Amino acid sequence: MLQPGKRPTIASRHGMVAAAHPVAAAAGARVLSNGGNAFDAAAATAATLNVVEPYMSGLAGLGMATCYIASEKRVRSLNFMNPVPRRFPLDKLTRREQILRGPVAVGAPGNLGGWCEMVGSYGTKKLDELFAPAIGIARDGFSLIEFNVEEMTGATSELRGHSALYPEWSRTYLEGISGGRPAMGAVLKQPDLANTLEAVAAEGPKLLYGGALGQKIIDRLTELGGCLTMDDLLDSKATWLDPVATTYRGRTIHVPPPPCEAFQYLLTLRILEGFELGKLAHNGTDHIDTVLRAIRVAAGVRIATGVPSPQKLAELLSDGHVESLRARVRDGRPIDGPTEQWTPPRHEGHTTSFSIADRHGNMVCVTQSLGSVFGSGVVVPGTGVCLNNFLYWADVNPKSPNRVKQGDEMPICVAPSIVTQDDKPVLALGTPGSYGILQTQAQAMVHYVDFGLPLQQAIEAPRARLTDGRAVLLESRVERDVHEALRGRGHALTSGPDWTMKVGGMQGVAVDASGTFTGGCDPRRDGYCVPA
Repeated sequence: MLQPGKRPTIASRHGMVAAAHPVAAAAGARVLSNGGNAFDAAAATAATLNVVEPYMSGLAGLGMATCYIASEKRVRSLNFMNPVPRRFPLDKLTRREQILRGPVAVGAPGNLGGWCEMVGSYGTKKLDELFAPAIGIARDGFSLIEFNVEEMTGATSELRGHSALYPEWSRTYLEGISGGRPAMGAVLKQPDLANTLEAVAAEGPKLLYGGALGQKIIDRLTELGGCLTMDDLLDSKATWLDPVATTYRGRTIHVPPPPCEAFQYLLTLRILEGFELGKLAHNGTDHIDTVLRAIRVAAGVRIATGVPSPQKLAELLSDGHVESLRARVRDGRPIDGPTEQWTPPRHEGHTTSFSIADRHGNMVCVTQSLGSVFGSGVVVPGTGVCLNNFLYWADVNPKSPNRVKQGDEMPICVAPSIVTQDDKPVLALGTPGSYGILQTQAQAMVHYVDFGLPLQQAIEAPRARLTDGRAVLLESRVERDVHEALRGRGHALTSGPDWTMKVGGMQGVAVDASGTFTGGCDPRRDGYCVPA
């Protein structure tokens, strides 16, 4: 029975798109309805997200995807992160806050290459058709909704203090708004971005990687004192990889391999498989305590390990090692340890994740980001393109064992996942949330698998976000006595609001044995599911 105040289950026999903005989800679903497949729909959804959530999604960001390819009957991951630039001034940096904003924080854009690689390898449509919705929306404008207003208002206050960045940023995002300020219903037009997307649709990704758009990016960054070069752009390449996988309650969860840090998510599930969570009271003290302890233990392993080799990763996920971690979870002693980097960050990321499934059996989960809100704050004049600040997530602490080097692959805390059962795809699930991504997806899987909640309800269920030490932020929809009991078990727990995006903004698509698709979208943001 539908619970008042809850979103209904969205179901379809023909395909499903779950994305962080309803307009983007609709663009992807339209492609599916017009005969495109999940890879085509992914490009259309991503390009439209560039328009309607420009503060966290765009062609100049970076990310990863995990996909089930029906024609090959296998899961593959796509890495469209790029190496640390060759001229990254590591010798001048001692703490990441030095490059939160500005040109030095910009990593070589990977998202456009990733979208085009998915379409080129497995899609059926041309870029001009797939980018058409985004181009039209950028040119005609779209009405701002709640999350648009919140993010743009906050960014305006902060970026106004960056004299080199603010003029072009405000020209693009404030002068383009009817009324000149973010407000519900105000229309944002981005004609420069429309022209850029139109040019990319005509010329392909070479426009960025070695072409005129790439040169405009390099010229702007050079003018501002950045370190990115055309060689860094030419080195950019979206790469297909074999995912890393582990089992959980008869299902197999597939995520990108290192340098992606999603193995923490897998390790958490491996630990939790040793506990009969489904027999515990749902959202009770024992349930939440066990999950929080497993997450903190797994985070400590990830941080201590850095980027593990395949052999080391197999050891971390092995029965013997996992059983030793389960023993630590069982012993009841408080667990005090890091959850972020070797040194704690002070700024959350702004990321987006979307999930798509089509009637052909393909399934796609993409998690991508600009880094922070509006990334570096650098907007390239005349293009409408906002550049990422992904190098802010590079560990630059000279004392850290995980300190990056120029040219290195950079670790990234995303976990776009495909779940299979009996070798068939049954779930695509991903979320934004910085280092919380590796925590909150595990919590949602427990709600979905162990407690049998429908996907939408599993995503809506209360979640927690752990940070360094013993700190935990837990949504207050969990009973108050549970909050108190968790404090008594050693968690430095803060009771948050009923709903907070600090625990992510999850999107998922499931398919059952009958071939019916159900979507799940997160009310903590503007997420929406649209059936084909």
